[in-house]
Amino acid sequence: MALIDDGQGDRDCDVLVVGGGPSGSAAAYWLASAGHDVVLLERKHYPREKTCGDGLTPRSVRQLEEMGLGDELARSGHRYEGLRSHGFGRTLELTWPSHPEIPAYGYVITRKDLDALVAERAEKAGAEVWEGAEASAPVLDDGLLRGAVVTRKDAPGAAPLRVRARYVVVADGAGSRFGRSLGTTRDRSHPLGMAIRGYYRSPLHDGPWIDSWLDIRDRNGDVLPGYGWIFPVGDGRVNVGVGLLSTSNQWKSVNTTHLMASFVETAPPEWDLRPETSCGAPTGGRLPMGLSVGPHVGPTYLVVGDAGGSINPFNGEGIAYAYETGRMAADAVHLALASGDGMALRSYQQALTDRYGLYYRVARNFVRVIGQPEIMKVLVSTGMRNRTMMEWVLRIMANILRPDELGPAEAAYRSLAALARLVPLPAP
Repeated sequence: MALIDDGQGDRDCDVLVVGGGPSGSAAAYWLASAGHDVVLLERKHYPREKTCGDGLTPRSVRQLEEMGLGDELARSGHRYEGLRSHGFGRTLELTWPSHPEIPAYGYVITRKDLDALVAERAEKAGAEVWEGAEASAPVLDDGLLRGAVVTRKDAPGAAPLRVRARYVVVADGAGSRFGRSLGTTRDRSHPLGMAIRGYYRSPLHDGPWIDSWLDIRDRNGDVLPGYGWIFPVGDGRVNVGVGLLSTSNQWKSVNTTHLMASFVETAPPEWDLRPETSCGAPTGGRLPMGLSVGPHVGPTYLVVGDAGGSINPFNGEGIAYAYETGRMAADAVHLALASGDGMALRSYQQALTDRYGLYYRVARNFVRVIGQPEIMKVLVSTGMRNRTMMEWVLRIMANILRPDELGPAEAAYRSLAALARLVPLPAP
């Protein structure tokens, strides 16, 4: 992939994309495919590690297949057929439901491999991908963002390069230093997630399910709002982790490293999770959820993926929403470039509202409810005894309802939202 040529001076382009993860690479792919001059910045070099559960739901698979990566996924990823859910001594195997637009299967593939595939796809579509390049400061003209000062991470003595662009897509992840320099902030009334994961060698590395445990507990034995997972990577390893929501009254006191160690110790023995099978120390991070970071639209820029807090509060999934928001941003920027009217960027905010508005409002309220240990225990134990209910829950939480199910789902959403308003939310 292309690197910065220190002898070329400033670079002008149609669109500068800051961040080469799922949202940034998707935006770069769709914009380059539409014929625009795109520069994509990635501060590290591919392939690079990213903390993630590595599981792609059917919603993610759809986006990747529409980018032409279906064959690569089949070669590089481990295909699985559904979710095996555990809780309160019961286990349910739930296959992905049929859907007219979304496939009924998922993949597990490490972010190390996946992000490199999508960035390479964007490059093949015509985007310039600059690795080892960081947007260290915004370039402003009369108060408007017009690009970034770019520094070489692997050449600290090299002169910075100023990249100017008509529009900028901010896609630099959950920390989003570039976004914060533009004034983005997180709404602290929204839920926040915390996740930690590690890899283990396991004889069950190539199973047909992703496994989740819905009854992870704190040191007092209370069920926490979150889950533990074991995802088969298919290469001799499994991805093991736990996720927790800030709606728990134990949020600030729970040590996720200790919670992870407890989860590993209590995992069924057939997984063979032991210190001797560990592939290294676990890593973790915070997950901004429910479109909690904004604004998402500026006069000359858009904020996408984790940088905009797009993670689904229902299940902690971020990859599908990164691809989708990257694509929606590309649509808005394309419209602005084609029409010559920067006001077209506002269509991105409308697209976010239309696609996620009601769903994320209910998801945020739902996690308030499950933040109460007694309610969480009743909901999970009841659901694990009712396959039909859990199949419905799977479709809602993975956001793969069929069009004919949206009406009843909306009624259920509104009822849940009304209930959740009665439950106080702990401070994040």
